[in-house]
Amino acid sequence: MKELFGTDQKNGPVYLYTLENENLILKTTDFGAACVSIIDKKTGIDILKGFDSYEGYRDQHDSHLGGSIGRTANRIRNASFALNGKTYHITVNDCGKNNLHGGIGFDRRMFEAEESESSIVYTRLSRNMEEGYPGNLLVKISYILHKDGVEIKAEGTAQDQDTIFAFTNHNYYNIDGCDEDSVLDQQLMIHADAYAENDADGVSLAVNKPVENTPFDFRTFKAVGKDIQTDDAQLRQCHGYDHHFAVNGTGMREFSVIAGKKLEMSVWSDFPGMHVYTANFLSETNGKHHHDMVPHSAICFEPEYRPDGINEEEVLEKPIVRKGETLAHTIRLYIKERD
Repeated sequence: MKELFGTDQKNGPVYLYTLENENLILKTTDFGAACVSIIDKKTGIDILKGFDSYEGYRDQHDSHLGGSIGRTANRIRNASFALNGKTYHITVNDCGKNNLHGGIGFDRRMFEAEESESSIVYTRLSRNMEEGYPGNLLVKISYILHKDGVEIKAEGTAQDQDTIFAFTNHNYYNIDGCDEDSVLDQQLMIHADAYAENDADGVSLAVNKPVENTPFDFRTFKAVGKDIQTDDAQLRQCHGYDHHFAVNGTGMREFSVIAGKKLEMSVWSDFPGMHVYTANFLSETNGKHHHDMVPHSAICFEPEYRPDGINEEEVLEKPIVRKGETLAHTIRLYIKERD
């Protein structure tokens, strides 16, 4: 189903697309190829923070709610990278020197949409030197509704030269409902033996640290907020979790599980790792149902390449897509009622 979601700054229509099956309702929009709602039909719970109209997504304060992030997710130190012996300078939009989430990224752009009974596919051409990135990149973001969850597939095809493509999805989850004001009591497990500390500007460092005997150990279920007030330099700096986890294994695998009062969600992906952000600075007014959003009222699970990995020799998996080739990754969300 397609319905008007708002009018953009060029007086063009912005649409909301709805997919529905016996268990779930999925709502997405062609602005930013953003995910707007994931609703469990039996409980009526919408697990995503967001807005009731396009204008909320347009006017949000750099929270990237629900957005498709690109060309590169997370931070790139000094807003530059080298590819094939040439240095590229991309948009500076973080700490006065770094790049965050691609600059004016995909989540701020309009996409073309093609819908079917169980999927919606968004496409756009990111043109050569958009935000400083080389090459024309054809981007395809597919949302597929399954009986037990949602699949997000991102594909980037380099049209005319080598480039980089490091997508993520930036949903803000509250498994107890979009109007809830905290995730700190929800139970979280992350399949990661190691994590990356951040430098003073929030850029991930290249060397992994063991999670054992740290507040970053979620290898067995514990409350999101159990250790968030620990006197830990990394947590103090970020006001909570805002870190890359080196998820165990390779290929499509379970990254994390979060459990609330009625629902449980597991995140699967084939990315190398995942960024976890406890919405430490979330402060958006007039969200869904006119409800304001506050810090720690949501949690982001962002499967990703290693932040700034393009610049780090120690990082072997780099988001390079060669001319004429396609780089693709998948995120799957499985949602079920708790026993």
